[in-house]
Amino acid sequence: MSLHFNWARIDELSARDFHEIARAREAVFVVEQACAYQEVDALDPLAWHLRATVDGALAAYVRVVGPEEKFDEPSIGRVMTVRAFRGQALGRALMAEAIRFTEATYQGRGIRIGAQAHLEGFYASLGFETVSEPFDEDGIPHIEMLKPAP
Repeated sequence: MSLHFNWARIDELSARDFHEIARAREAVFVVEQACAYQEVDALDPLAWHLRATVDGALAAYVRVVGPEEKFDEPSIGRVMTVRAFRGQALGRALMAEAIRFTEATYQGRGIRIGAQAHLEGFYASLGFETVSEPFDEDGIPHIEMLKPAP
């Protein structure tokens, strides 16, 4: 299995590609997690979007929002693996690419994330440190985590 990464701004994505991303994000974050919220939001036009594909099929996705758009630091969010591709360690490869891109694009800024609390150990293994107490976001416990600048 070969994972292919494709970074793009929203204006560079085809309508079909963004529809596929939005549909997958809704399936994961709204339907699977039974969480009603505005999934496609005002940050999408500002973000870098990473499509990870396997044989042309969307397998995983993440977006990067620049500094001062959501947090002081750049942030990685909407991290997800499509159900059909779970259990293949794509999340670690996806996050490694997102971290690489974010650190190269926004040098010296660090990276902040709002992580689901049950994934704290996963993100800690990637160099993120917990910097907040748990808080409720749309009915799911979250924490803020920060990866210091290299």
